[in-house]
Amino acid sequence: MVPRPLIVLLLMMPLVIGGCDRQSSAPEQANAAPPLADEVPSAGAPRPGAKEAAGILDRSHKGEAASTLQFIDPAGKPVTIASFAGKPVLLNLWATWCAPCVAEMPTLDGLADRLDGKLTVLAVSQDLEGAAKVDPFFKNAQYKRLQPYRDPQAALSIAYQANLPTTILFDAQGREVWRMLGGQNWASETATALVDEAL
Repeated sequence: MVPRPLIVLLLMMPLVIGGCDRQSSAPEQANAAPPLADEVPSAGAPRPGAKEAAGILDRSHKGEAASTLQFIDPAGKPVTIASFAGKPVLLNLWATWCAPCVAEMPTLDGLADRLDGKLTVLAVSQDLEGAAKVDPFFKNAQYKRLQPYRDPQAALSIAYQANLPTTILFDAQGREVWRMLGGQNWASETATALVDEAL
């Protein structure tokens, strides 16, 4: 018979080593130190470690319609993924307190710049503090193409059962192509080939 403490330990391990997740409480998020201006890399330049980032590709939801849940655009207006219909959408769920999320943002911005007019890249923050956290982050980062979209209720993370970061590619009709679970170097040839699937 396996001792009860060992069973509990084995069941708790995924929670301990899971990395960033949407279940982190607001106090934990509030205690996370925001990046300093000189810590935020310039647009298109991968943060240290971004080159090694390789998330897990999930095609199990291919063909599913995009969520109709609302999130907030940079002007403070509610929008949905369908608001961007007509060209493919790359939806990135991230947060300022999530190190892998922040690491991939410069290469995500570079991808948005390279494919401007062909692909809409939506970086939707799941920070519970909304604009109070996200706007200063974007001001310091000075991204060329990414804009501060917000989902302070983390409704999209809940709907997609997503740990952060999660990136979902939708085709021009709003149907899912794939999901990337975890960080990714969006400047890599692999990432470019994956995005090309919807172009």
